[in-house]
Amino acid sequence: MDLIFPFYAILVLLIFNSLTQQFCTKMEMKEKKQSSMFRVINLMVLVLLISSYVRVLNATV
Repeated sequence: MDLIFPFYAILVLLIFNSLTQQFCTKMEMKEKKQSSMFRVINLMVLVLLISSYVRVLNATV
């Protein structure tokens, strides 16, 4: 589990970042707004990944 989850987390972050980039390109957002959007989305995804990791750890113990 300790080896699989980091790869899963990186994959999820890459997918969300590519989707965010496509969205920003389609909406023709300014650079400043794009950076704030990336920051917020990455933070939310990171919180979800950490909480799911803790939940999986608690379930396996």
